[in-house]
Amino acid sequence: MYPHERSLVKRLANKPFALIGVNSDEDKQKLKTRMKEENITWRSFWNGPKGTSGPISAAWNVRGWPTIYVLDHKGVIRYKNVRGEKMDEAVDTLLAELEEAPPASTDN
Repeated sequence: MYPHERSLVKRLANKPFALIGVNSDEDKQKLKTRMKEENITWRSFWNGPKGTSGPISAAWNVRGWPTIYVLDHKGVIRYKNVRGEKMDEAVDTLLAELEEAPPASTDN
């Protein structure tokens, strides 16, 4: 079910990249079983027993599922609801920006 996400995680395995999911299944045990069955290898948080009305979706103002946010290395939302090739482009752009950025100062 998640072929694009799997390929993205594999392609960026040695890059400063993390895919994080939030799952809306109401039953946590069923979620764990499904994650194994569907080979979801990236970090995925459970949204609680209220499913789509859980605390994570409330905090992030999620109105529909799936909602996709692409954050930069500082945690700033840079893209929302990009999918497929557009998601790849967004991630590649952010990684290129990170590689081009001057190193952080270590002066105290």
